[in-house]
Order: sequence, then structure tokens, then C-alpha cells
Amino acid sequence: MPHFLPGLAHAPITPFTSGLKVDFGLFEKIIEFHLRNGAQSLALPMHTGESVSLSDAEQRKLIEFTVKQVKGRVPVIAHVSDAGTRIAANRARHAQDAGAAAVVATTPYYWTPPPAMVLEHLARIGGAVSIPFYVFYTPGELGATKLEPDLIVKLIGRVGNFAGLVDASLEWQFMILTVTAAWQVRPEFQLVSGTEYMVSAGAIGATSMFSSLAGVAPALVRRLYDICRTEKYFDAQKTQKDLAALRQIVKRAGTGGLKGALRAMGRACGQPRPPLDALSEDGFAKLAAEIGAMAALRGEPRGW
Repeated sequence: MPHFLPGLAHAPITPFTSGLKVDFGLFEKIIEFHLRNGAQSLALPMHTGESVSLSDAEQRKLIEFTVKQVKGRVPVIAHVSDAGTRIAANRARHAQDAGAAAVVATTPYYWTPPPAMVLEHLARIGGAVSIPFYVFYTPGELGATKLEPDLIVKLIGRVGNFAGLVDASLEWQFMILTVTAAWQVRPEFQLVSGTEYMVSAGAIGATSMFSSLAGVAPALVRRLYDICRTEKYFDAQKTQKDLAALRQIVKRAGTGGLKGALRAMGRACGQPRPPLDALSEDGFAKLAAEIGAMAALRGEPRGW
């Protein structure tokens, strides 16, 4: 398997028209914004890109569109998760054929299978392609299905292109035990931070990071990533706190918080698709005021 490193992977949102169709004209602007503002790769459509609200055809078209728009400037990492193993494996093959540099998948949606079935699900997805395969662990969104370090080790034994774990669990003990076990059987195995909490993840061994907040505050995200890559974690603490504060503002606003934050920065991308709630105007006004009061965001780009 050729060596691949995601680096700082921006995870773009998916914009919708007023009729809630994918707005590919606006998506082109979003891609170019991320490329101008520090993205070393693009990971999409992740959960913050409303992947579970997209049809299979829409997901495939987003990957095709992104690869063509990027034109090789950065790698494209395709998120291919699904409840059905065959669907996810087929989506992975399509992403590879479309020119994606890597694929990422999480445990099955909706189902809560036992560990042996989770292992089989992930092994078949990774085995469907020859490009690097990452497992995305986000128990906060899929709390009924837990991964354990021994399952990761078994998956390494089954899948030669299993490149690493993208961890959004914030379960530091799990991360430490997993990488310790994984490195014994695959020294090049990667830990990727699935959130902007890069100080702790980097100290454990994370070399890359997936960021949804990069669409809101790309300069702050890039600063955090660059400092952590030099392993100067004490120096990164102020930037980490600023991003944690931004994350809490977005989280408090609810499911429309991320798109509301983008709108507050002059980059409106439409509303979320149901069942996700859109922000009310009062809710947006509160969010915009909180973001406007953050001194750390004063150097961030406004508009496109």
C-alpha cells in the first residue's frame, strides 16, 4: 500500500438550495474556499456534511464533482459509510474509480451488530478497494456500537490497506490502547484526530486531523494543526481553547449551528435538510453575536 497521510483534512458542509437540492454551484465556491485556506486534503461528505441525508446518487455525484473540481491539488477522501455492507463497499469502489485518494467508513448505521459482524462489515468495505482505508470512530453519534482495540488489530490482519483510525471519541484511554496495540503489528498505522482537539490526540500520536470547523475558522484550525505537528503542545493550548470555545458555541445552537456559523462569517450555505432543524432568526442572531464577540476570529476570512 502506498504511503498516504491526510494531513489537515477539511470536512466541508453540503450546501442546499431553497428547495433542499444539493447546490453544486455553491459547492464549487466552498471547495475553492477550503483550498485557498489551508486544506491539505478534503474529506466528504462527513456527518457534518449531512451524509446520512444524502441519497446514494447524491453522495457519488459529490465525490465525482469534487475530484474534478480539485484537479489533483489535494487528495480527496471519500466517506462511504452505510447501514448495508454491500452498499458501502460499492460506494467505496465507485470512489476509487472516480479518483478518490482514500476512503473512510464508520460502523453500520442503525444496526447494532456484535463485534464479529462489525469486523466483517469494515473488512469488506476496506477489502473492496486498494486505496488507503480509514475507520471513523464516532461513538457520540453511533453510541450503541463500540470499537475495542482488539477489533482494530484483527482488522489490520484482515485488510492490507487499513491505514488508520480517525477518532472522534475523545476517549483517550481507548486511543492509547488502540495505537499501542496497532503499532505492534503495523508500525505505519495512523491515528487521525476526528475533531479539533488536536493537543491531546497529537500527544497520543495523531499525525493528521479532520476538521469541520475549518469552514468557519480556517486560520485558527491551521495554526493549531501546525503547532501540534511540531509537538509544541503547550504553545498550542491557547489556540486549542479558542477552537473549543467555538465548538461549544456551534454545539449549543443545535443541528443548524454549523451552517449558522458559516452564515455569520459571510458564507451562507442554505439550511440543513430535515429532520435536522434550521436555526430560527433569533437563534441565528444569538449565534452571530457570540461569534462576533470572539477575539480569536477577528483575523479569519469573511465572505468567500
